[in-house]
Amino acid sequence: MDKQRLFRTLFLAALAGPLAACVQPTPWVDAHSGEAVRRALAQQVLNPDAGAGRDPVAGLDGRSAAAALERYQKSFAEPAPHATTILIGGGGGK
Repeated sequence: MDKQRLFRTLFLAALAGPLAACVQPTPWVDAHSGEAVRRALAQQVLNPDAGAGRDPVAGLDGRSAAAALERYQKSFAEPAPHATTILIGGGGGK
């Protein structure tokens, strides 16, 4: 029994060497791995040079922006009440 196990192990090891030589390396795939993800992320940037400019942001004044932010934060603390919906003639059952 011990000789059979040894013979089987040596036989499989002898087969593994030539089979490993059949594997094709993929240098192009390895070199370009992740390019699609990086390209998709780059395409989602509106202005890649935005950090270089020193122009002020055009938009709301400080008082209006603070009020909008406060209303936004309060909307999570006090959710709006749900309206009651009445369906007339919308029966789908028997």
